[in-house]
Amino acid sequence: MTNTVNNVLLVQNISKRYVGIQALDNVSIDFKKGETHALVGENGAGKSTLIKIISGAEVPDSGNLVFEDKSFDKMTPHLAQSVGVATIYQEFNLFPTLSVAENIFMGDETLSNRKRYFYNKKEYIDKAKKVLDSMKININPLELIENLTTAKMQLVEIAKAIAKNAKILIMDEPTAPLSTKETEDLFELVGRLKQQGVTIIYISHRLDELYRISDRVTVLRDGKKIITTKTEDIKRQELIYHMANRKVEEIEFESTWEKGDVALEAQGLCGNGLKDISFKVRCGEILGIGGLLGAGRTELARLLFGADKAESGKIFVHGKQVEIKNPENAVSFGIAYVPEDRKHHGVILSLPINWNITLPILRRISKKGFYKKKEESTIVDTLKNTLQIKAASVKQNVESLSGGNQQKVVLAKWLASKPSILILDEPTRGVDVNAKQEIYNLIGEFAKQGIAIIFISSEMDELLNISDRLMVLNEKRMVGFLEKNEFSQRTVLSMASGIC
Repeated sequence: MTNTVNNVLLVQNISKRYVGIQALDNVSIDFKKGETHALVGENGAGKSTLIKIISGAEVPDSGNLVFEDKSFDKMTPHLAQSVGVATIYQEFNLFPTLSVAENIFMGDETLSNRKRYFYNKKEYIDKAKKVLDSMKININPLELIENLTTAKMQLVEIAKAIAKNAKILIMDEPTAPLSTKETEDLFELVGRLKQQGVTIIYISHRLDELYRISDRVTVLRDGKKIITTKTEDIKRQELIYHMANRKVEEIEFESTWEKGDVALEAQGLCGNGLKDISFKVRCGEILGIGGLLGAGRTELARLLFGADKAESGKIFVHGKQVEIKNPENAVSFGIAYVPEDRKHHGVILSLPINWNITLPILRRISKKGFYKKKEESTIVDTLKNTLQIKAASVKQNVESLSGGNQQKVVLAKWLASKPSILILDEPTRGVDVNAKQEIYNLIGEFAKQGIAIIFISSEMDELLNISDRLMVLNEKRMVGFLEKNEFSQRTVLSMASGIC
């Protein structure tokens, strides 16, 4: 890959400390014009803190940032924007009831009528179309954001950055919500932006992506910079070693334990867009759900958990027909659900670890309206140790934890309810290689204990490695099952695409 030699950004000796945590320790990195520079590291390595400092959301304790030879000891969001920094986070910053054009130029006073303080509608629509066309993005500038797919919302975020003449575009886990085709489209766009001289700072736990599109890679560990190198010059296992400071096999998993009786059965289940879904999952079995984005995997999980209502069909739990009207109902039948979006649906970020873990069992650990503190403490401490949740105290707010440890809190919350059926929707999304392996090990332990597991993942390797059987969905219909000896990426993708 070709890069220009001049630096657009120098991070020089940046340090940042929070209470009890050294988030960054004397970090120095150079970012070159027109390159894709990957930042990798385990959860808690310092990646998020670094991009917050670059974008002005956080102020460093020491060190400075040099943007094209102009030095700053701190940034503000406005100042960062003025020097050409734009950040696209996993949670988009868009106004759903406004149009694409309005979102792209939100806050741009140059497009307003200074006498009446109204936007010049024709001008901003024309300019929005020009920006979108320059990026080869086929989106109607008048379309409302709420009508767009997730992938197109992400493209609008990028268009916002380009419209503001972004020189540095920070992308945080950009492919997490995207399908394979949408990911390829994004990579093509990244290539075009590089040709225009835009520097991409790319954060992802998906190492395949980094080797596809990055020119150089920097590894952070425990707040320190470990290495910066050309991506092509470092082998995958060496990169993982630098991230974890030990050898980590990316997927180590073997299901050898006995499977029991049928724990959950669905017959002709319809609702939430799904049509005629029938399957069984046994105690100790891991049933994988495969399918492309929009195939109906999460919709099925929500039906089974009572978050959405079934229109028809039957559900049996341990051989007994049940009606699941709501999540509380599902929990009473021994069903637990770890949702895809942990930050909005899995935990309450502003509450402590212990509060989150005990939320589903408040009635069990309460007597006459009062908490049984000793029982709560025993449950929380046991789960914290079992799941190896890294935190100074169980009184620590969940928002202060790394992504992997937040995910463990979600798991702990539902394990506290002692489920016999566990639905896992993208349980390793946004967590590092080491945390992934820890979660795989936990899934194995749950299954060994006889818990029936429904496992949903967009990552083909883990889906094929973790699952005992696979049910594949296409356009919200079941297209078939695969036994372990029939697993292959080609077969799953063919079924998921409706080819066979």
